[in-house]
Amino acid sequence: MTQLRALMIQGTSSDAGKSLLCTGLCRIFQEDGVRVAPFKSQNMALNSYITRDGGEIGRAQGVQAEACGVEATVDMNPILLKPKAEMSSEVIVHGKHFADLDAYSYRNEYVPLMIPKIQESIDRLAQQYDLLVVEGAGSPAEINLKDRDIANMRIADMLDCPVLLVADIERGGVFASLVGTLELLEPHERARVKGFLINKFRGRKELLDSGLQWLEERTGIPVLGVIPHFDHGIDPEDSLALETLRLKARDRADADLDIAVIKLPRISNFTDVAPLQEEPGVNVRFVSSARALGKPDLILLPGSKNTVDDLLWLQQTGLAEAILARQAAVVGICGGFQMLGDVLHDPDGVESVHPQVAGLGLLPLETTFLAEKKTVRNRGRLLAASFQEHEVEGYEIHLGRTERRAGSAFLQFESGEEDGAVSADGRVFGTYLHGLFQNRAFTRDFLNSLRVQKGFAPLTGEIETESERREKSYAALAAHLRRHVDVERMYRIIGGTACLGLSER
Repeated sequence: MTQLRALMIQGTSSDAGKSLLCTGLCRIFQEDGVRVAPFKSQNMALNSYITRDGGEIGRAQGVQAEACGVEATVDMNPILLKPKAEMSSEVIVHGKHFADLDAYSYRNEYVPLMIPKIQESIDRLAQQYDLLVVEGAGSPAEINLKDRDIANMRIADMLDCPVLLVADIERGGVFASLVGTLELLEPHERARVKGFLINKFRGRKELLDSGLQWLEERTGIPVLGVIPHFDHGIDPEDSLALETLRLKARDRADADLDIAVIKLPRISNFTDVAPLQEEPGVNVRFVSSARALGKPDLILLPGSKNTVDDLLWLQQTGLAEAILARQAAVVGICGGFQMLGDVLHDPDGVESVHPQVAGLGLLPLETTFLAEKKTVRNRGRLLAASFQEHEVEGYEIHLGRTERRAGSAFLQFESGEEDGAVSADGRVFGTYLHGLFQNRAFTRDFLNSLRVQKGFAPLTGEIETESERREKSYAALAAHLRRHVDVERMYRIIGGTACLGLSER
């Protein structure tokens, strides 16, 4: 086995494109025959991924593992922070709940305890892989946070690896952000920065060349690539990426179906929405007020990190009343599913200070919140005849136990356990299964049923599977990066191809 090598991607800001670039680099190295895996020591995200053994990690590392062609493990993201309330988060360590902590306590009391956990993960990954593509978090130059930063330069020191610094040119001030970040680093940290990547470029590169020349002369660090903006179709991760999804949801003149997604204040696993945006003839809108709801064909209540507080928000904003007055179909996923029931019980204060809250009453359900979280991948068969008994798969992440008092379950898992509920007319249903709409054949048939109800003809033609779509996206992203990034120089920065067990390129 060769010695473990690593290449770290850090950014001048959040949402500079670190996750996506790491995904593309993972696929490049995988295509080149490298035993490669992703790594992010500490992630903060509400969009998570469930490993095969039921561990919870950041979705970006799950996606990156897919790009590497390997099974995701909790060691690829040993610490996950999931914002839960104002200034507090659920802390997940090696895939399992550790504690709910406020930011001050975590930073000052618990961060030192996390460093051995990170090292344990690195040591285990070193037994299986020759290269880690390491993603930083935010910026490495946050002066007020640096003494407790366990996601950037401290990790580069632990791995003794080079760093590539990424800047988002769409934000403006790209040269100032790169030079300013360097100026705020310690000398030994600056020495680790071996290249720049300028991301999300639009326009003619020759207009940028004089600035690139100045940057290289000013810093002595090469620009390894100017990467044009790319519509990649790969799952986003954080709240800034959610804004990108919202902007992507634009009115389509040719749309025959209008879908309103309720933009809950504490929305989580929002990538459940993405497959709907990719369907032809569908307009998807994110809605946060009763006035904006309009008259959609489908209302989607997504997952929530705090179902009770988001349900109270629905009631306070008038959205609950507007949803109940709808003529649209209604779908709830996870927290949204819990909201569709008659009542939510929280006797132990797991989610809020409210021991009992009335739900929307659209399905005959009662939910009781439990301290122990359920995290599992699952597959099963839809039960309602109107859904043509599709086979579907996805994952569950939830604290509640929901009991259906009457009516039909939505699906039955392979274990025999039933999940969800569906109304007698099939117009309202809910499920704990995230990723439901990534089952593309079901999604097309479900949307076609709404079309037929409106008097439109159903869409026909071959439907690409989710795995086929994702593989095409990874390959296209890798090809895009190969065109615009000096991959050969990147290999030399890592230590050459021979250090990775490859013949010289």
